[in-house]
Order: sequence, then structure tokens, then C-alpha cells
Amino acid sequence: MLLLALDTATPAVTVALHDGSTVIAESSDVDARRHGELLLPAVHRTLKAAGTELDAVTEIVVGAGPGPYTGLRVGLVTAATFGAALGVPVHGLCTLDGIAYAAGQAGLEGPFVVATDARRKEVYWARYDDARTRVTEPAVDHPADLAERVAGLPAVGAGALLYPAAFADVPPGMPEHQSAGALASLAAGKLARGEELPPPRPLYLRRPDAKVPANYKVVTPK
Repeated sequence: MLLLALDTATPAVTVALHDGSTVIAESSDVDARRHGELLLPAVHRTLKAAGTELDAVTEIVVGAGPGPYTGLRVGLVTAATFGAALGVPVHGLCTLDGIAYAAGQAGLEGPFVVATDARRKEVYWARYDDARTRVTEPAVDHPADLAERVAGLPAVGAGALLYPAAFADVPPGMPEHQSAGALASLAAGKLARGEELPPPRPLYLRRPDAKVPANYKVVTPK
């Protein structure tokens, strides 16, 4: 197996290669506004570091969000394009699940919450029993509306760091953004156990920020 993992659902543009046993190369840049510009160079760096070519990839996994509309689509479209060109399976995993898995790798145990920045003063979030077990569906909410539901639970992710009034317990040394290495390890473990991974369908959870202007002037030829 040579699994290519990528995710653009958070400000991190992150790519990794996994050989079925371990992560053999990884590249990440954090820039919330340059996903499209940074992703392909990150893929190139990762392949070069691993000493291989794209046509050696046998499986692809992509973070399916939730995340902002434009950034999320960059990763999903790129994964779908690679999959079609190579003729290999493309899987989707919840981005929050990858962050949860990374938190487990960093030593976090027991129930906790993952929260990422959803902009508009909201967070994308989900609750976990452990690093591999999500117990709620991903959701988008105002942090103040979550305070009672997450009270007493450790929280990880950029959303938790942004809103300390709602997420009071943020353990040090935990991941802030997605890591494709963690996403790849999570996916590789599931595949090794014979689990069927979901298709790469986006978890938008709300409509995009861009809207058609109201009362715009229609210009027609005379």
C-alpha cells in the first residue's frame, strides 16, 4: 500500500504518504487563504521526500471537512482528480476525526472535544469518547451555545483556543490544525481492519459565504 493523504479543511494545507505501517513523508503549511496555491507543491515535496512518484500511489484519503467552502473544495477536487488519473480508490474521512486521532497520538485520553474555527464567530465541533471514537455528528455552533454541553471536557483544535470562555480546558501540546500524517494513520488502520471508508463527500454544514448580489443590474444588448 502507498496511501496519499491530504486535507485543506483547516488553515493547514497538509499532505502525507503512508506505506501501510507508518508515515514515510509529510508536508504542511498553515495559510488560510492559499490552499489552492500551496497544495500541489506540498504533494510534490512529500513525494520527493519519500523518493517516489505519484503513479506509485495505490489509495487516496482526503479530509472531508467540515471546513470553509473554498478551502475544503481544493482538497476534495484535487483528490478526485488524482484518483481519476491514477485509477485508484479515493476515500473521505471527517477532518475532526484526524485531529482527534492526532490528539490521541499526543497522549490525550478519555472523552474530549475537537473544535475548529468555522469563522462567523462559530466553531465546527464534535465529541469523542477516545481518539478513534466519535460519539456526535459534526456540527457548527456558536461557542456560547456549547458551554454547557462541553463543560468539564478537554478540548483541542484552533476553535477551542479561540474561545476559552466556552472551552476552558485546552491541554498543552495538542494539535491546533489537521495533520495529514494523523489522517493517513487513521485511514490505514481502518483499511487494515477491513473497514469500508466513506466516499469523499464534503461536510459543509452550512451554505458558502459567497452569495449572488441582490438587485444587481442586468445588462442586455440593444
